[in-house]
Amino acid sequence: MLPDAGGAPQLGNGYKARFFVRMPMSDASQLPPFETLSRETVADCRVFRVERLHRRSGRTGQVHEYFHIAARDWVNVVALTDMNELVLVRQERHGTEALSLELPGGVIDPGETQEQAALRELREETGFAGTEAISLGWVHPNPALQHNRCFTYLVRGTYSAGPPAPHGCEEIEVELLPLGEVHRRIVNGAISHALTVSGLMLLQLQVKE
Repeated sequence: MLPDAGGAPQLGNGYKARFFVRMPMSDASQLPPFETLSRETVADCRVFRVERLHRRSGRTGQVHEYFHIAARDWVNVVALTDMNELVLVRQERHGTEALSLELPGGVIDPGETQEQAALRELREETGFAGTEAISLGWVHPNPALQHNRCFTYLVRGTYSAGPPAPHGCEEIEVELLPLGEVHRRIVNGAISHALTVSGLMLLQLQVKE
């Protein structure tokens, strides 16, 4: 956010932030960790489990109940063609009950490396293929509720290798987006999937380094 002439940061559409506090950044913490005392599965939802945890505060000693989503690690693919086009997929997301434009990706299967998963998901969802997937980094999708990680891989020089082969209930449309258009699509809300935005940020950070 950039401050306006009066010093308040602009949020767009003429709105200004009420408060603007710069917090110190540090990897050190004085907070003692929580201790997990028990864990039980309360629902098995195929692609994830809901677990009930009882955890003791390291600061107060009090025991609290939390709910946790247990899921396998995921992978996202930033795939670029020789024309510097980003390979994206558009599909229905049942959480929002709306279409979402996003990076191809999915769950890393047991016994599969992250790179193998990236190349497989790219081929299955888009029909595009590549020979090498380069790690851009990873994020925790939602550490408030989940423990898993999402790994982002870059695949350059991708090419159409045939029709997509999505799984059963997946309905996917492929879109090639010039890389220079990405920023505008994020700003106007056309790309709103948080893991796609973070994956593209990881790409930007790597390019700048």
